[in-house]
Parts: sequence; C-alpha cells; structure tokens
Amino acid sequence: MDFQKFADGFAPMTGIISVRKTADGYGDIRIVTGNKSYIYLLENPPYDIGERAVGKFIPNSQYERYLPKNLSFEDLCYSAAILKKPTHTYVYMNEPELWFNVFVMPIDYEDGDVCYCSYTSKVAPVTDLNLMSTQSMGVYSDVIKTCIKLHGTDDFEMTMRDIIKDIREICQAEVCSLMLVDQSTGTCNMLATNIREGSRIKRVTQFVNFYDIALSWLDTIGDNDCLIIKSEQDMRYIEKINNPWYLTLEEAGVDSVVMFPLRYNKEVLGYIWATNFATQNALRIKETLELTTFFLSSEVASYKLMKRLEHISYTDLLTGVMNRNAMNNRISAITSGKERLDEPYAVVFADINGLKLMNDTQGHSAGDLLLKKAAIALQEVFAGDEIYRAGGDEFLIIAAGCEQGEADRKAALLKERSKDADAVSFAVGYSFGGGGRDIRDAMRTADESMYRDKEEFYKMHPDRKLRQ
Repeated sequence: MDFQKFADGFAPMTGIISVRKTADGYGDIRIVTGNKSYIYLLENPPYDIGERAVGKFIPNSQYERYLPKNLSFEDLCYSAAILKKPTHTYVYMNEPELWFNVFVMPIDYEDGDVCYCSYTSKVAPVTDLNLMSTQSMGVYSDVIKTCIKLHGTDDFEMTMRDIIKDIREICQAEVCSLMLVDQSTGTCNMLATNIREGSRIKRVTQFVNFYDIALSWLDTIGDNDCLIIKSEQDMRYIEKINNPWYLTLEEAGVDSVVMFPLRYNKEVLGYIWATNFATQNALRIKETLELTTFFLSSEVASYKLMKRLEHISYTDLLTGVMNRNAMNNRISAITSGKERLDEPYAVVFADINGLKLMNDTQGHSAGDLLLKKAAIALQEVFAGDEIYRAGGDEFLIIAAGCEQGEADRKAALLKERSKDADAVSFAVGYSFGGGGRDIRDAMRTADESMYRDKEEFYKMHPDRKLRQ
C-alpha cells in the first residue's frame, strides 16, 4: 500500500501509524510516514524533547523518537489500528498551550501482525471555544455542571469535595482525589477525596513515602496532558519508569488510574486522579476530565493565592505563629457560632518575663531572638494546639478537646522549662471552657491567673521587673 500517497491526500496534519499486534495487546508503535505539515511538526516540535536530537524524519521510526512517551496516544492508536475503532477526541498540550483536534481512523490493511491507522490533528488556540462544541453532549453537560458549581460557591473546599464525588461517579471509580502540591517546599495537601462505599483500596496518603511518591508524578507524566493506566501493559511501563510508585499501586490493589496534572501559568498546582475506573469508558472519561481540569486549574490557582494571602495576613512574621488578627477572627467565629470548638478546652496565656529589660539593655535584636525562642518553646509544648501572638510579649494558646490533666501537664512542663537559665521564662495562666461557658470568660480567667503568676515571678526576681 502506498502510505505516502494516502497521507498526502489529507489537508490537515496527518500521519500514518503502525501498531504491532501481540497476544496480550500491542507491541511497538511506529510513525510510517505523514504529509508535509505532519512531517514538519515532527522535525520542528513545539514541545520539549529534552536532550534528544530529532533531525530529519526517518520513515518507520518508533514514535518515541519524535513524540513524548504517552500511554493515551498509544491507546488511541491501538484502538484504531488493531480494534478498528474510529475515534474523534482532542489533546491539550501544556507547553506551548495548544489544543489538538484529533481524528484517528483504522486503515483496512494489515501486514502480518502489523496493523495501521491514520492520525489526523488540527491545532487550535486555547481560546477557541468551538472546540467544546465537538464533544458529546454528555461530556459538555458534565463540564458545565462543574463550572456552575465553581461559579456559585462561597465555600470552595466543600464545593471541591462535591465535585470530586461527581467525578468519581462519572468515572465509576473506587476513589477520586484532588491533591495540591507546592514544589517550592516539597509538600502536598489533599484538598478533596471521595471513596466508594465498601472500597478496600489503600490510598496513597496511607503510605509512609506518600510525599515522595506524589512529587515523583511530575517526572512520570512529563509534558503530557494526562496519564492513563488501564492495562497490565501500562502497569509494566510504570514499573519500569517509576518503580516506587508501581510498588504502592500493587500493594494498594490498584488496577487502573487516570490522572491529570492541574497546571496554571506553567506551574503544576496539583493532581486529580480516579483509581480503578471504568476502563471501557476511558475516552469519555479523558475528555471530561481534560476539560474539567482546564477550568479547575484557574480556580485552584485563585484558591492557593487566597490561602497564601490569608497565611500572610494571619501569621506573625517574626515568630511564625498566628497573629492577633487571626486570634480575633477565631474568637469572633467561636462566639458567633460559625465555628465549633471541641470541648472541654483549655485557654492558656503565656507572657515572656523580662522582654522589656532585654530590649532596653541588649537591643531589639536580642528581644526579637527571645520572641522567636519563646514561639519555638510554645510550639514544642503545645504541639497541635492553636498558638497566637496576642501582642508584644504575650501569647494565647487554645487547646481544643483538652482534659484538665493534660492542660496541667503542659503548663507544668512550660514552667519547668522556664527554670533553665538559658531558656525563655514564662508567666503562665490557664482556664477551662465548655458546657456553655463563653470562651471570652475563660480568657479573662486565664489572663488574671497569668498576671498573678507574673507578680510572683517579679517578687522572686525584682532585678528583672523593668517592663512596659
């Protein structure tokens, strides 16, 4: 068959792809030839090819010579060439930002165990909204529902949990999750997850190397728009390129995964994935998630920006604990009933002894260092509790769900540490709330107790009484 003549008969970019049929699926996939525009794209790729030198197109080359390794691309070619299924879909390329409107058609010709298909694609800009009109009404409806929920929400995290549940049901998956990542700090945060009732699958967050696994996905997906694992052959590929992740998938009882990175302004914000999904609907699921993640990315970027601004506005920049603004908002939310505090709870005031004297005799740099040491000491003693710098040399701690014995132990530990000549000295007072008692009443009692403790300290150490 004259494949060159066949390819030249197409106006859009078209390549002819061969797929070797095997007993358990498919073998190597090659680019047989293509029309001029397709060959030009291969020889002048708009995407990152790493250190590989492409050079002039060589007919019948394995596709990885010119294109990034992509399981979705392989599945499309396999379905068309071997299973004889014509397919229309689209692919989003992150770098540069391009949409490819794609038609993959089976060719009624085989050469032994080698089957063929045509792969036709048309580049469209990201802003080309006509792209959506090519999708099935079912996909369009699913994406529109997500957009409406995002637009109308005043509780982003709750809405994301609702959307993740919808996506899990669309994918007919056991688990669906959305995780945020921060590459600058190497941290991950599970924003939303939904689990099918009765599922026994072990989730990624249950593994001790969870953060390392999550951060390895970036290299595994690369510049591809998604990763679809739907067969044993796909699993063998993951075993080869990311063995630590493969081992967790095997241990967890995972058979299939569809995963999309959430990208915005060339930054990976996180990942959304569905585990043990309906692989027979892989194309529909890919199309739905591809469009959904496109819209979700901008919303997640806004959410992360707001969280960063909130962190700045609620954090004491000197000590790293929460500031007075955060404290006032928290107390207001509790007293108004907007937020609930687990009972019983302890309210603790801790005031640094001798800060004014240190500022006046050793300078404010020494005083700032003392404040930092104080914050560290409080974080060690009251680990997991809410710690606020109420102002100047005073800190407030709210310990929710804290029994009196636990509060006594922590207060005693803080006082014991204060006896060390090199440690920060605290005056400490605390009180308990619960059973309908207003937290502001507990704060007044704790504050009065702290000042009594401070008076006792200065009776014993009159040389350190100079203070504001």
